[in-house]
Amino acid sequence: MTLVEIRLREVRQMFHTLDPAPFREKDLEEAAERYLVDACREVGMRIPLKVVVYLPSDEAESPAARSLPEAVHHYFHYRERQVRADLLQLLRYGAASLAIGLMFLAACLLLRRVLLGHRPPLNGSFINEGLLILGWVAMWRPIEIFLYDWWPLTRRRALLRRLASVPLEIRAWPTAGP
Repeated sequence: MTLVEIRLREVRQMFHTLDPAPFREKDLEEAAERYLVDACREVGMRIPLKVVVYLPSDEAESPAARSLPEAVHHYFHYRERQVRADLLQLLRYGAASLAIGLMFLAACLLLRRVLLGHRPPLNGSFINEGLLILGWVAMWRPIEIFLYDWWPLTRRRALLRRLASVPLEIRAWPTAGP
């Protein structure tokens, strides 16, 4: 099992301080989120992972510390739902782009066929090939979406889903005396 360790002076360091939401629903501090996501990505999806948060003894016994695992899990579950919505939006955009691209390609091919039927002079092949290329270029973005763009979102979603359920333990570290 791989441990991801975080040492804090107080629980509030994990969360965005300007977020007015109740503690359980606060946003993680950007650096904390990035650290946890990067650590999870580095470890890989198959190796067991555990997050350990070290706090001073008095802070480790606080109600905020006891609710920290729930708050962190809630945050990553929320982020996973956001990425899922982004993925669905991308796929809807890809489907609409594909429909438009196919219609545009069909129009280009139809216009090309009409022009070929009239046996144009020397510039005819340039226009005909140009229409063919233009029609296929219109298909570029939808094809890119369905072949490549959804993969990073799917991987990020899996990472966030994992972080939404990763074991999180609070441990006390002794405070230094005067």
